Amino acid sequence: MRRRHSGVVRVTHWLTTLAFFALLVSGIEVLLSHPRFYWGETGNVGETPLFSLPVPSSRSTVPTGYGYVLPDQNGWSRYLHFQSAWLLGLTGVAYFVSGLRTGHFRRNLVPGSADLRWSAVRRTFAEHVRVPAASARDPLSYNLLQRLAYVVVIFVLVPCVIWTGLAMSPGFAAIWPATVTLLGGKQSARTLHFAVSVALVLFLFVHLAMLVLAGFPARVRAMITGDAEVRA
Repeated sequence: MRRRHSGVVRVTHWLTTLAFFALLVSGIEVLLSHPRFYWGETGNVGETPLFSLPVPSSRSTVPTGYGYVLPDQNGWSRYLHFQSAWLLGLTGVAYFVSGLRTGHFRRNLVPGSADLRWSAVRRTFAEHVRVPAASARDPLSYNLLQRLAYVVVIFVLVPCVIWTGLAMSPGFAAIWPATVTLLGGKQSARTLHFAVSVALVLFLFVHLAMLVLAGFPARVRAMITGDAEVRA
């Protein structure tokens, strides 16, 4: 057995998992109150949406083409969504600070210059297609595809989903209006928030699929205990 994940990585991973699923469930419920998206500062039922989701709404005033509405659970869902967002944000800050202090990002996530050479990239893709579970033989390191995926999620998608979420907050917009203006307005922020959330959900499915291919019980156990079994 070899040490695979530090205590900080494990704790922040499971807190992020908890926050993400709470955000997903509550976000879906919030979305159902108005499943239409706009671009710019304003958007309402009297305007033509940029696009609409083919789902019924939980409010009879929102035109969705359905002859019925879903139960309105907008109260608890918004409360849970905001609280979970704070958990995600604070957990992310703790993970980021720890990653910089311990060298976790440089050592385990950010690809080195040698990894980005074309020959290395081609070899990684070839091995990934030929033997999808090849990473199971080396549970102490991530291959190039995994590193790039984690870097994009940690340093691009998660900051974007937090930024676009805060941009929809009247209090945050009042203090830092430029953060909303840069996104094109509150409705643009909502649309981008939805798009980034979809990208994170897609990553979740890919992440779970890779865990299954690489050995789900062993990988989950390593994220709980911190130790991984190294095969000879």
